[in-house]
Amino acid sequence: MNATASRSRAAASLAPRPLYEEVAELLRQRIFSRELTPGSWIDELKLAEEYGISRTPLREALKVLATEGLVTMKVRRGAYVTEVSERDLTDVYHLLALLESDAAGVVATRATDAQIKELQALHNELEKSTGDRERFFEINEKFHMRLLEIADNRWRDQMVADLRKVMKLNRHNSLLKSGRIEESLAEHRAIMQALNTRDPQTTAQRMQEHFRSGLEAAA
Repeated sequence: MNATASRSRAAASLAPRPLYEEVAELLRQRIFSRELTPGSWIDELKLAEEYGISRTPLREALKVLATEGLVTMKVRRGAYVTEVSERDLTDVYHLLALLESDAAGVVATRATDAQIKELQALHNELEKSTGDRERFFEINEKFHMRLLEIADNRWRDQMVADLRKVMKLNRHNSLLKSGRIEESLAEHRAIMQALNTRDPQTTAQRMQEHFRSGLEAAA
């Protein structure tokens, strides 16, 4: 790579995010934390004043969240935080089960020993975080996203990322069920055991079972 290309790439990597993307991330986190609850109306004037911005970047941010399924735009009524229906949950979990079980099978076949150890290390962290629900959520997501990175299919990664955003709207309900964290951990142990034995069929099956159980807990 020549010097000019190197400078161009460096400049691109340092370019600030557009304002609407920053606002979208702020709203996304407020939705995930339940500060903005499902079904609630999003007061654009109040938020624009709070963030010290015009309504234009705010509306652009809401469009982004609408494409992700986190916000629902209603004609002449404005934007609302999406309420996830039973049908929505079933559809999302079904697709996640297909996509992530396929990725898990790929990882069992193609991952290096070092990459399997990375996943094992994340699982070990998960084992230690059962007393902290938010920490459990965080490590659990890191495990799944790292598995997808190792499987290395950017189209699948994008689809899963969008689906997981919708799933997060209901995630608190799923793990609040008595004993669900322990069940989820046991399912992760089974996934790791299959990965460590390099058995793609069993790994995919265990991941499918993990999402099936997750849906039952979330419904």
